[in-house]
Amino acid sequence: MNKGFVHLYTGYGKGKTSAAVGLCLRAVGRGLKCVFIQFIKGKESGELLAAKYLPNFEFIKTGRPNYNFVPNEEDRERARGALKLAWKKAGAADLLVLDEITVAVHLKLVDEGEVLKLIKEKPQKLELVLTGRYATKNIVEACDYVTYFQLIKHPFYKGQLARKGIDF
Repeated sequence: MNKGFVHLYTGYGKGKTSAAVGLCLRAVGRGLKCVFIQFIKGKESGELLAAKYLPNFEFIKTGRPNYNFVPNEEDRERARGALKLAWKKAGAADLLVLDEITVAVHLKLVDEGEVLKLIKEKPQKLELVLTGRYATKNIVEACDYVTYFQLIKHPFYKGQLARKGIDF
């Protein structure tokens, strides 16, 4: 790979994180090193458990384990720390995923300008993936690939709770 591109998976539909994990699987299968940094989400997920079995796939959760959708100072500290970690990992990875980073921007846990700076100043060969709802116009414009996930129907809205192995 001579030039790495920037991908954005955004929108209100299910599957943004799963799509990013799928891209990591493809990359790892081809011998590339993938670092997946998950913002906000703190609970253990199937993706994290599976990544432990794969070579060259580092999955890092940075969210508060008992996150309740009401951000606090600890969440801001964790998100800022995760963004600093992303800068460090950017030089050592072929593919870097910042999962839920656009939500972290939306909640003002991290500054949009810092994310745009990472996009602009990333290592040339690094493939960078951003995921999450609420992507700003500036972030959309800064990306090379933009995929919008649209919610049509979801069992959650009929009272079905998230299921292990399917939803997380």
